[in-house]
Amino acid sequence: MATIYNLFKFIEDKKPQYKLPFKVKLIYAPESLTKEDLNVKSDLDLSGTPTQSLPDGLEVGGSLDLSRSQIQSLPNDLKVGGYLTLFNTPIQSLPNGLKVGGSLYLSRLQIQSLPNDLEVGGSLNLSRSQIQSLPNGLEVKGYLDLSNTPIQSLPKGLKVRDSLWLADTSIQSLPNDLEVGGDLYLKNTPLAKKYTQEELKAKYPGIKGDIYF
Repeated sequence: MATIYNLFKFIEDKKPQYKLPFKVKLIYAPESLTKEDLNVKSDLDLSGTPTQSLPDGLEVGGSLDLSRSQIQSLPNDLKVGGYLTLFNTPIQSLPNGLKVGGSLYLSRLQIQSLPNDLEVGGSLNLSRSQIQSLPNGLEVKGYLDLSNTPIQSLPKGLKVRDSLWLADTSIQSLPNDLEVGGDLYLKNTPLAKKYTQEELKAKYPGIKGDIYF
């Protein structure tokens, strides 16, 4: 990467009127980024690229797509105004201070837990990931999809504004203070074998939608 960076620097020094595209610098020569470069007001699509890391201080006003990239880690305090998708990447953890204004897509990741201070303004999709725990008091302003994951329990204070998907999990009970504004999906779970829909509705009054087995 150092050789590529030196080549880019040579080009810009020789031809000041020529500015390298932001995505080129971000992927191949992050050392050349300026403070102004780190404030991206539109969407940023890095899907399928060899990107392995992002610089500290990066703020994306629109959405950030890192699906099928080689991203290994995200910087602390990353801010994304729209959605953030990490689908099918090698990333295994999320940083502290992550703020996502839209939905967060973490399907098919090796990630096992989420940071306590995570902020998500839309849905949270963790289907087919290796998630094992969620932070207490997590609030999801869209749907929460945990289907086909090894998770065995939900945290206290969980609030889901839309639907909650728990199909094909080993969940055996729900927190008494669970709030679900939409439907609850329990196909192929111990709960679906232990209770009827009517019993679950009576046991967990915070579920406002229908329950599907």
